[in-house]
Amino acid sequence: MYEIIANPEDYQIDHLINGTGNAEEELSQEERNKWASEIVSFSEKIEEFAKKSKTLAALFSGDEKISATPASLKTLKIQLFTINDTLNTALSIADKLESDIIKK
Repeated sequence: MYEIIANPEDYQIDHLINGTGNAEEELSQEERNKWASEIVSFSEKIEEFAKKSKTLAALFSGDEKISATPASLKTLKIQLFTINDTLNTALSIADKLESDIIKK
């Protein structure tokens, strides 16, 4: 058996959880299937992002000429930094959630 011990305060979302109660309950198979489906959806989005990243990397490492304005290069750089920051945050949250689901 596993237990989810995710503390909303650790995720800075405690104000969203107020009044939900603290009594443990076992998740039904239907509820677990819904969560599993949602998690698979996350995985599929990450896989799609990986494909797009590889395509973009291949374009930049290829032999075809690429031209750009300074503004478009700055925009690209900002967007790539934004994606990187978001991915780092997502991985950090995933690591934390992974440690918040423990085997009893």
